[in-house]
Amino acid sequence: MNVKDNLANIVSIARIFVAYAAIALLFVHTTWAYLLAFVLTAIAFAMDGLDGYLARKFNQSSEWGSVLDILGDRIVEVSYWTVFAVLGWISIIFPLICVARAFTTDGIRSVALSKGMTAFGEKSMQSTAWGKFICASRFMRISYAVAKVAAFMLLIVVYTPGIELWKGLPVLHTITMALAWIAIIFCVVRAIPVVAESGKLFK
Repeated sequence: MNVKDNLANIVSIARIFVAYAAIALLFVHTTWAYLLAFVLTAIAFAMDGLDGYLARKFNQSSEWGSVLDILGDRIVEVSYWTVFAVLGWISIIFPLICVARAFTTDGIRSVALSKGMTAFGEKSMQSTAWGKFICASRFMRISYAVAKVAAFMLLIVVYTPGIELWKGLPVLHTITMALAWIAIIFCVVRAIPVVAESGKLFK
């Protein structure tokens, strides 16, 4: 495999392993492990933007790259929500919603892909203006990403052993949970156009 020609895809895959390394550290209940998990989480989400930048810069955009990007997003997002629930930081409803949403939208998008359509870009399956705005607009994608990353990173911070800000600074914990709910609401809302416009795929 030519590394240079597949740089964006390599980054998409590598970010999964970076996220998993961060998640593994959350089960090592020391301050330093959590601080390192915080840094690796930041890197993992920065790589999500990096793969798109590299794809555009080196003209590596492709249907396969689009699939890998979404695949990486799903694995990372579901993994974090699940581990946070296992650790008792959030309700189990968060990963359940995320998983249900992922199966629904990605199942529909797999049908769209078989018909030559993609989730985003010029061949997007979204044909309505509101659907394109909710699913593919820069504003919605950045807003969702910011809420999600802020919630994930703050959850790690407030539950860091030896600091435990959720006890000493309850207002920060309240803000963190508010961001978590905002992120999961974004997750659901961005699935609505995919479902609403899926009828044309089955005619």
